[in-house]
Formats: sequence, C-alpha cells, structure tokens
Amino acid sequence: MKHVLRKLTLPLPLLLLAAGPALAHNPMCECEAIGTDQVKCTGGFSDGSGAAGVTLDVIGYDEQVLVPGKLGDDSSMTFKRPDGEFYVLFDAGPGHVVEVDHADIGAP
Repeated sequence: MKHVLRKLTLPLPLLLLAAGPALAHNPMCECEAIGTDQVKCTGGFSDGSGAAGVTLDVIGYDEQVLVPGKLGDDSSMTFKRPDGEFYVLFDAGPGHVVEVDHADIGAP
C-alpha cells in the first residue's frame, strides 16, 4: 500500500509548482486624462503580455454603455471623456476583469 501512495503523491508537488505561473497572469488597466476631454486607457497582464482585442467599455453609473470598444494593437484605447460619472471596464474574461473609476483618472 505504501508503494501506491508514493506514486499518487509524487506528482502533487509538480502540480503545485505548475499552478504558480498560471495564477500570476493578473489583468492590469491604467487610464489617464489627455488634455481636457480625452482619456487613454492601456491594458495588459502582469506577465508582460499585451491585451490587444480585449473588450474595454466605458459605462455610466446607470449601467448604460457609453463608449463600447476594444483595445487596439498597442493594447490601448483613447476616447472622449463622457460627462458625468463613469467607470472603465477592462474585461478579458472570467477572473480577468478590472474596473477603473472616473475619479481615479484625474480631472479633465
């Protein structure tokens, strides 16, 4: 019986080591004011990979999509700053979502 247990537990440390890099793939999104009426958001992942084609929507506090979009080839998107309160939703799929509130972007 000990021989069987040894075979079953041997791969476990290897599985734990392999799970580490998968967990380190965190989404990131930064938005900055450009001039008085533009906002530029750039997305990516903690492993240094870009996010070209990832959905980036600008949403009002009433949950209406104000500016639908996707990040360009350079993993960024620039849009006209909406009037009122809003947030930016970077959505790369389940577990890979970031929200940036308008208050964190800076004054126009």
